[in-house]
Amino acid sequence: MPETIPATTIRYAFVPSPIGPLLVAPIDQDIVQVAFKNQNFERVLEQLRTRFGLSVEYDDDALAFAAEQLNEYFAGTRQSFDVPIHRNTTDRFMTRVQQHLVTIACGQTRTYGQLATELKKPGAARAVGSACARNPLPLLQPCHRVVRSDGTLGEFNGTPRAKHYVLALEAGENPEPPTP
Repeated sequence: MPETIPATTIRYAFVPSPIGPLLVAPIDQDIVQVAFKNQNFERVLEQLRTRFGLSVEYDDDALAFAAEQLNEYFAGTRQSFDVPIHRNTTDRFMTRVQQHLVTIACGQTRTYGQLATELKKPGAARAVGSACARNPLPLLQPCHRVVRSDGTLGEFNGTPRAKHYVLALEAGENPEPPTP
């Protein structure tokens, strides 16, 4: 069996979308980060360097597999993703939240409190919110499907307008893309 050579570089690319460019970064083929323009791409890249101890290089060809699925999602023809992801967290609760996010069906939402209850941690709505806010893989791990108990959208790394857009898209509407 051939020996696996560990990656030495995180290759990233930008994927255009109706909610603005997305920075997508894999290590080998496993996606480790999806970031929105408002998150400051340079800061995100520096955080990746620090978190993984690897160099970071732009490589437009590194993400054809992920770009295709994101394009299908924004065209309304894909409801979930099957790209390989790398969670890279030692926080057990955050891992459980991230794993549970993908069980929320496209077009559905949960409140932070409902998600906490589903995780057998009633009363941990704020902890769920914190885990969603730190989600390095938005859209792929759909934290945008989690809303406040009063039904308002709450926060989202990609801006509240982007969250409204993707929820409307998933509900089968034909929303206007948010303006920058």
